[in-house]
Amino acid sequence: MVEYRIDRHSGVATYVQIVQQTKQALRLGVLQAGDKLPTAREVVEATAINPNTVLKAYRELERDGLVEARRGVGTFVRRGLNTTPADSPLRAELDAWAVRAREAALDRDDVAALFTAVLDEHFAVPDPNGRTDRHSRTDTHDRHDRHDLNPGDPS
Repeated sequence: MVEYRIDRHSGVATYVQIVQQTKQALRLGVLQAGDKLPTAREVVEATAINPNTVLKAYRELERDGLVEARRGVGTFVRRGLNTTPADSPLRAELDAWAVRAREAALDRDDVAALFTAVLDEHFAVPDPNGRTDRHSRTDTHDRHDRHDLNPGDPS
């Protein structure tokens, strides 16, 4: 069963954190089709958040077709997202890399920045005009790079 951890200082809405953590559990195979999600009451007791927040997250997951609410019984996983099992060799490599990063005295934000930069490089998102946008971050350097790529863009 998934246990939600709410970071009140992240700037991410609480219900979005529940949705993200549920999807992560689905991707890693921690949750699979047929599994029951914790009840709203269980989540509230574990996290001290408003029950409506939990219900909002579960409704969004239901709209995405990932879970289904069964009246009087609970909320169940309809389908998984697991393309990479939790015991994947890739996870082991990433774990070893994280250990090396920590030994190199990188903090969580440093690691996140590095990882995001690599993701942006290898999983570029096409823009609506069909071009590939490899500059999705918004720091000054990236705005300058985008300006160089698109001289008509005032950003």
